[in-house]
Amino acid sequence: MALRCEIALPRDFRPADVLAFHRRDPQQLAERVEAGLLHKGIAWEGRPACLTIRFEAQRAELALAIDGLPPPPAVVVLERLARRMLGLMQPVAEFESTHARHPQLGPLIARNRGLRVPLAPTPFEALSWAITGQQISLGAAVSLRRRLIAAAGLRHSGGLACYPDARSLLRLGEEALRAAGFSRAKGQALRVLADAVMQGRLPLERWVEDPPADEIRAELLRLRGIGPWTVDYALLRGFGWVDGSLHGDAAVRRGLQALLGTAERPSADQTRCWLAPFSPWRALVAAHLWTLAAPA
Repeated sequence: MALRCEIALPRDFRPADVLAFHRRDPQQLAERVEAGLLHKGIAWEGRPACLTIRFEAQRAELALAIDGLPPPPAVVVLERLARRMLGLMQPVAEFESTHARHPQLGPLIARNRGLRVPLAPTPFEALSWAITGQQISLGAAVSLRRRLIAAAGLRHSGGLACYPDARSLLRLGEEALRAAGFSRAKGQALRVLADAVMQGRLPLERWVEDPPADEIRAELLRLRGIGPWTVDYALLRGFGWVDGSLHGDAAVRRGLQALLGTAERPSADQTRCWLAPFSPWRALVAAHLWTLAAPA
């Protein structure tokens, strides 16, 4: 039996953004996206689970089916998870009203009214995905992600594979990660991350409700193989922190080039300086710039 709930959505909510985020892998190994409907395989306390989100007019209907876990979690847990994943905690209205008249960003905001950043179900998924995607194309990162999920071997009874949690990833071992296509450096970074979570040095779930961004950043940067871009991206996709300066992101820089109409792409430092006045919403600005970048 699945745990079910329903949450209201703002009038300007954009379900297509959420569905597109979870449609990155065309093979749909761990996610299945249909018209107005998302099925996503996740690990819930180490057990295979399937999260289903159905979008209706100004509401989302949710169901969480966990294999072999009686009783299910409280409904409020599912509601909090959904609100985070859908970006409903992000201060979008305040951001839009503050910068609606900006000469360059204002028209882009008007075109993308209601834009929110969809989140991964867990900070661990966001972090491990950010490590996977370091310094490679999106297509290559999606392929690596798919092989990681397949190697973990966690599958829900409904058929979807499940993105591994820290425990499942550690069970893989370094050689299994190498066989899945990860470089030694990336494989080690993933294992260091998973080990820090399992040892309690990275209390990701405790940080979720009220993310202490400076503490999270400091702890993550102590881990070998994790740099500033990975931290800012994970803070956004894993915790919903919208003030990360994603100036090193290639797509953000392409988007800024398109917005400013410059012949050359801005450097990372130029992008950082341009984003700085938009604090505490720099990551939301970056999300708008992503819409101007190439399809990747």
